[in-house]
Amino acid sequence: MKALTTIALSVALAGCAVGPNYRRPTIAAPTQWNAADARGTKSGAPVDVDQWWQSFHDAELDSLIRRAVAANYDLAQATARVEEARAAVGQARSNYNPQINANTSATRDRQVGVGLVPSSGRVSPVLFPYETNKYSGDLSLSWELDLFGRIRRGVEAAKDDLAAYEQDRRNVLVALLGDVGRYYASLRGDQLRREIAEKNIAIAMDTRDLTRDLARAGQATERDAAQAEAQLEVVCAQVPVINTNIQMSIHRLGVLLGEAPGALEEELATKGPIPPAPPEVPTGVPSDLLKRRPDIQRAEAQLAAATARVGEAKADYFPRFTLLGNAGREAQQLHDLTLGLGNFFSVGPAVSVPVFTGGKIRSNVAVQDARVKEALAAYHSAILNAFEETENALVSFGNEQDRRDRLSATIAAEQDAFELASVQYRAGLSDFLTVLDAQRELYANQDLLAQSQTQVTSSLIGLYKALGGGWSVSVRDRDLATRVVDADAAGNR
Repeated sequence: MKALTTIALSVALAGCAVGPNYRRPTIAAPTQWNAADARGTKSGAPVDVDQWWQSFHDAELDSLIRRAVAANYDLAQATARVEEARAAVGQARSNYNPQINANTSATRDRQVGVGLVPSSGRVSPVLFPYETNKYSGDLSLSWELDLFGRIRRGVEAAKDDLAAYEQDRRNVLVALLGDVGRYYASLRGDQLRREIAEKNIAIAMDTRDLTRDLARAGQATERDAAQAEAQLEVVCAQVPVINTNIQMSIHRLGVLLGEAPGALEEELATKGPIPPAPPEVPTGVPSDLLKRRPDIQRAEAQLAAATARVGEAKADYFPRFTLLGNAGREAQQLHDLTLGLGNFFSVGPAVSVPVFTGGKIRSNVAVQDARVKEALAAYHSAILNAFEETENALVSFGNEQDRRDRLSATIAAEQDAFELASVQYRAGLSDFLTVLDAQRELYANQDLLAQSQTQVTSSLIGLYKALGGGWSVSVRDRDLATRVVDADAAGNR
């Protein structure tokens, strides 16, 4: 009856759990971006950038993204951490249930007995050894009644840890997709730069040969010929640097795909276009980041876990009620161990009360309170950093497009200037220095334009990343969340 009374009391108090309940902090998010009018963007409607790479319409990029998600080792580590956290939730939840253990033993004991032996009319004590067998089997039960929510808070903390690890995996995924896109754009940009350099090398070689012919004919000086040779070498000197950048991008993409650095050499050696930016990119509003950015959601989950652990620590102030039980059989012969009621048993409640702990519980509560403050600061910091990153990405994307267009206009004018200077030089109407200057400026700005086109795409990828763009929630993640919810429902039943 006492045991039943204790169980009934635990059910009545099941809703009691000490410590604070988590509430999401109030965040005053701006109503719009400071760079809301950035070129190539539009605001208002929430952004949907779960598969942003498809907006580039590049089959090779799509293939690289899919393979990276399937084989990247950083993502595999993050997935393993999610599985570890899921198992920790089950471990914490198991404390709700009775813990039953079975024990068996078979021992042979040697002891020394004392006997009385008559001798010469009197009784004398005699020591004699003897051995006995002992066989036993028993079941022991221990069931903690969670009257003050210590176990419940521990389960809450474990579930919040799981949520944090899930968002950390999403964060790794977002970073992975951004890296693949950025290195791919860099590869295509460097391939374009190499093509421009090769065209300028051909022009410089023609100019050098023409200058040598004019020098032999007395229409140019040896100085002009030397300058033409020097200009050719300057252009040629850029090619090894560009080739190095190309190889490094290929190597990095291979590693991101979980392969050897040179595995994609043949696949990516052929030149391809720089992925073009779409006409407009929807950016949503700042408050959308609170729901989309995995780093913000991870910080919030960590804050919730820290809050739950405050209650877990405060529960140590209160008594622990445990229902204990033990039953089994003992015998000196193995065949005497039979089924049925045991020859020994015990059952009853136990209460553990913290009387004096030297401030251990109070200090633990203070530790958990400090961790809540730390997690709260990290949460606000993550939000501000997300706002800053997005604002910077908007500014970079808009301004880089302006730079690209101005460089395009500059190259169009310099192309005309170079062709005109070449015609005038052949006609003897201008000196060779004018041709060299025009050629040097044209090549330099062509190279800058290729870099700017690459940077436009990289800035757009950075914007997608800042907005929390990444792969949609996978079937694996949905199944994981469903299993946790179903297990919770089963535990409550």
